[in-house]
Amino acid sequence: MFSVIFPGQGSQIVGMGKELYDNFNKVKDFFKQADDTLNFSISKLILEGPKEELDLTANTQPAIYLISYSIFNLVKNEFNLDLNKAKYFAGHSLGEYSALSCAGYLSFSDTLKILRIRGDAMQNAVPNGKGGMVAVLGSSVDVIEKILIENKENLKAQIANDNSEGQIVLSGKTEDLDKLIQILKNSSIKNIKLPVSAPFHCDLMNNATKIMTEELNKLSFKNGQNKLISNVTANEIKDLDELKNLLIKQIENRVRWRESVINMIENDVDHFIEIGPGKVLSGLVKRINRNIKIDTINFLSDIESLKI
Repeated sequence: MFSVIFPGQGSQIVGMGKELYDNFNKVKDFFKQADDTLNFSISKLILEGPKEELDLTANTQPAIYLISYSIFNLVKNEFNLDLNKAKYFAGHSLGEYSALSCAGYLSFSDTLKILRIRGDAMQNAVPNGKGGMVAVLGSSVDVIEKILIENKENLKAQIANDNSEGQIVLSGKTEDLDKLIQILKNSSIKNIKLPVSAPFHCDLMNNATKIMTEELNKLSFKNGQNKLISNVTANEIKDLDELKNLLIKQIENRVRWRESVINMIENDVDHFIEIGPGKVLSGLVKRINRNIKIDTINFLSDIESLKI
């Protein structure tokens, strides 16, 4: 059995999807629809840059979704490979929206609009430079949680992403992360400050949660074709009410990607297909279980060699 997975922020590059855009009118149509829906040329930004603008969270989120959605529909409709035969759909952070949209829970235009709002709300939840994120390499969730508890009087930080074995991302205020970096160094734990301007997936995102609660409640979700795995619980989402509630919780809660992948594998998934720019998730899956088959779909040759 296979699962379809969708990447999150950080996978974007200028020119992503260009080969497919140049060769398929269907992809051009999706780009044009996105421009019309968002009232600006996100297609030009994706294809030509500049990188600094593409990297703005309010632009990155709908841009990555547009690429994922275009590839998904191309595979399904032009190459007759039915990705909806997948046992599960899952995505990393914003990729969860790509997953639910491709599975039919939310329309293309509504997903574009909500991701534009989500990106803007997350970017502006904390003043620029006041918060950030740190990647911790080669350690475990248990070890990092112990360090955070031991130092809770002096600093506050949270695990934002449990990505894979030995890759954890922390979020917090800049001054707290600076203290934490020193503690990690003293413990010989490798860490890297990430080039992001906001502390995603922690309670500093509270203002974004308020905005998204209001906006998500305006949307019309419908039952989709595939089972979704939640970032928040790492388990299957039961119904539309739970889906909406978990999307709200997702803003401040840990992305449990490692647990999600393990859960899918334990439920008979032996093949993951990553749909969207880059191959970040494919790398994470490989770190979690080296025996799993993985396909990354970015280019025409990837689609042509895909077997499901």
